[in-house]
Amino acid sequence: MDISSLILLLFSGFGALNGIFLSLYFFTIKPKTLSNKFLAAMLLMVSIRILKSVLYYFNAEVAATILQIGLSACFMIGPLLYLYCVSKVGNIEKQLIKWPLHLAGLVILMASVGIAYPYQSNLELWGGILYKVINYTWLLYLIMSAFVLLPAVKKLNYQQLSLTDDNTWLMSVFVGNVVIWLAYFTASYTSYIVGALSFSFIFLLVLLVFIKSRENQNRQHIKYENKKIIDAEANSLIANLARIMKEDELYKNANITLPQVAKILGISAPYLSQLLNDNCHKSFSLFINEYRIEAAKSLLVNEKKMSMDLIAEQCGFNSQSTFYSTFKKIVTATPAAFRKENKPVISPEL
Repeated sequence: MDISSLILLLFSGFGALNGIFLSLYFFTIKPKTLSNKFLAAMLLMVSIRILKSVLYYFNAEVAATILQIGLSACFMIGPLLYLYCVSKVGNIEKQLIKWPLHLAGLVILMASVGIAYPYQSNLELWGGILYKVINYTWLLYLIMSAFVLLPAVKKLNYQQLSLTDDNTWLMSVFVGNVVIWLAYFTASYTSYIVGALSFSFIFLLVLLVFIKSRENQNRQHIKYENKKIIDAEANSLIANLARIMKEDELYKNANITLPQVAKILGISAPYLSQLLNDNCHKSFSLFINEYRIEAAKSLLVNEKKMSMDLIAEQCGFNSQSTFYSTFKKIVTATPAAFRKENKPVISPEL
């Protein structure tokens, strides 16, 4: 193998191998949310599909079983992406077909086809109609995912995109899927290895953007960390901040940002960030979420018939999974357990 082929092999396999490690990370990260499990499973399926491509490109005699596993994994990429998007926007419980049945049906279908028509003895079938069915199934779920994400796209703040934001990360996962699908769909006009290369490129690009966004946040922090806000001014700002949060209920806006709140207060975003970090000892995200959780606690206790997803929406959470994980982190109990353990507050008669 010459040096150019070796470089191509290393770069094409880079994304797939790191995708497997990232998949393990999302499987084990806490809190273990359903959306993270869907994302982990999807990354694993993409990585298996990419590894199959790399192995086949550099060794056309690769075992038929590996090729069948790779294409079977490809069949599950679209459905897992769709379920990830649905779970992130908080609509997983509203699906006509419950997600366990949805996934189980697809797995049984693919497994049945694989057992009845193994790749080794049905090369033309797998290389022809089944290959098309698998790729068009992926496309169908991409389209379905796009419709699910339309509300999230409208909420994006394009002037302050950051991979630390849920909606931006969600869109990055979707766009990455689209690019990889296009790479494989147009492979007959380019090269079969383009799909693997595109995944590695996307992985590197997302990693670099994530690191850059972190660097910008750290740079802002360093810039202001030595400028101590005097106590009198800090107390006045904190009181004013608490007032507008209660009166205007800014926390109910799922896409409220630190710069927006800073503008209302009449101070700069870094100055507000410093105020929260130095004087309140909490991040902007925690500051906002504490107000959201207090509102949620009131609804959980006093509105027994209100559903969890509606409570999450009314309190400013962009998904039920985010509401669940945030509530458990701050209250150390699930919303359902909190509701069960607390009785409605009865106002005294006048």
